Amino acid sequence: PNADLTFRIKEVNALISTLAETQPKGGGGQGGGESREEIVLSKAQELLERLPRNYIEEEYKTKIQKLGGLSVPLNIFLFQEIQRLQAVIAKVRFQLEQLQLAIRGEVVMTSELQEALDKIADASAPHAWIYTLTGDEFSWILPALGLWFSSLLARDEQLRTWLCNGRPHCYWLTGFFNPTGFLTAMKQEVTRKHKQDKWALDDVVYRTEVQPFERVDHVKQSPTEGVYLHGLFLDGAAYDKKESILVESEPKKLFVPLPILHVSVLTKEESHKRRKELYGSHGPYECPVYKYRPRTDRFFIFFVTLKCTPEKNAKHWTLRGVALLTTDSA
Repeated sequence: PNADLTFRIKEVNALISTLAETQPKGGGGQGGGESREEIVLSKAQELLERLPRNYIEEEYKTKIQKLGGLSVPLNIFLFQEIQRLQAVIAKVRFQLEQLQLAIRGEVVMTSELQEALDKIADASAPHAWIYTLTGDEFSWILPALGLWFSSLLARDEQLRTWLCNGRPHCYWLTGFFNPTGFLTAMKQEVTRKHKQDKWALDDVVYRTEVQPFERVDHVKQSPTEGVYLHGLFLDGAAYDKKESILVESEPKKLFVPLPILHVSVLTKEESHKRRKELYGSHGPYECPVYKYRPRTDRFFIFFVTLKCTPEKNAKHWTLRGVALLTTDSA
């Protein structure tokens, strides 16, 4: 039933999208109501007022230096994420300001500004905010303007809190442009801590374990090694918190939030021993994690080991197409 529900939701979304694209784009304004341009003008002003302030490079470089400098892998990652988020903030601010001027007739209404006007009027994020000219991902792919802008504010909050107050106890994986880079930086830090044990990056693999914490505010301190993550959703299955195993999805529940996840690294030899001890002879389900719903290499992040029963083993969940996503929206 959930597969059929997913199909019908896609059909309805496609229909609504087609209707939105084919409706008249005229100015309107008759009968005392606001015209399309006036609505977009006020919306642009509202977004500009809510837009986070710019990141000043000298300021955040100084703060990162206080956190240990750019010799620390996760600090390098933070630096790169801030640079990318600042590029998005600058792009949005510039285009909204230009759009206001174009609506007032002070600058030429280019094709890009016209596309932005149409998208904002339809409550969608403009194409230029999401993709580059070559079609690469510039920010994040979300269907609605409200969701996209809320994500911008949440990402900004996570990075500013990390920059000003130090590392969070639990990271929102969805809020990173490059989640794979984040995990690689964590892997480098843990490997360096085990320098005396002669650990090398090529000899370690990810170790994942679902925690009993359901919400971020339940996490009171960081793990001794690795990181805690939140913001992952199971697609195609549910998670039994008491038994800590995968179970079948409930009807009409397409996505199920995964509790807090602990991610660290182990040597390949230790990981092999641990698998037999924790998961038995039938082994765990290696659950792929993707940024978005399309299951492509482009959006793949890493694998999470999830416990399953001998009756419903890894083959069963593979046929179900079970995966973890960093969003339940797209």
